[in-house]
Amino acid sequence: MKTYRDDAIVLRCHDLGEADRIITMLSRQHGKVRAVAKGVRRTKSRFGSRVEPFSMIDVQLYRGRNLDTITQVESRNQYGRTLVANYDAYTTASVMLELAGRLTGDDPDPGQFRLLHGALHASATAAHAPDLVLGSYMLRALALSGWELAVFECALCGVPGPHEAFHVASGGAVCDDCRPPGSTIPTVDTWQLIGALNEGDWRIADKSTDVARKSANALISAFAQWQLETKVKSLRMVRVGEQR
Repeated sequence: MKTYRDDAIVLRCHDLGEADRIITMLSRQHGKVRAVAKGVRRTKSRFGSRVEPFSMIDVQLYRGRNLDTITQVESRNQYGRTLVANYDAYTTASVMLELAGRLTGDDPDPGQFRLLHGALHASATAAHAPDLVLGSYMLRALALSGWELAVFECALCGVPGPHEAFHVASGGAVCDDCRPPGSTIPTVDTWQLIGALNEGDWRIADKSTDVARKSANALISAFAQWQLETKVKSLRMVRVGEQR
């Protein structure tokens, strides 16, 4: 069928011509979709404000040769309206959108869609500190893409832990026998926080110290960028442990 409908989260927008925009979305059933929203930059646009980044929408599209065309949009949740009022929530959510765009493709990926939706909702409702939500999202999103951080076993030989050392290029925790040069030794509190974020244990994560949060964020961010083989640009704007 030429026309299809799906739930989607707007990842980014690019201007096209004088009045149109290209909207990149992560949809529930159709993977990442790029579509033209015609006339949305005009003041009389019927749905211009509904296709801003962070928006959860019910969208109808018409399939095109290179780009689909948005024909109808209904707003589900305008998370951006809440997120822009909080610097830390906004910047961490921006990292989530960037990471989601890098980790997904044209194939359906309902797991990534649900994960991103849940993380945006948690950030917008202040369910947990923004940097903690981001850390948990990054670990889970990477795991869904096949890059699971080793926390409770050696990343190289699989022997059960706990292990003291962490090596980014090896994939996380490493035992004494496998430990490569350049490994770091995170504190026990940092390891506990990484494990809590990985498992979604918010009872432990919410009680973590600023020192542990900064250390965990640095390690998770380094792991993510190593696996992606590129910088995640939005990360440079994130503050960790400064806001509760």
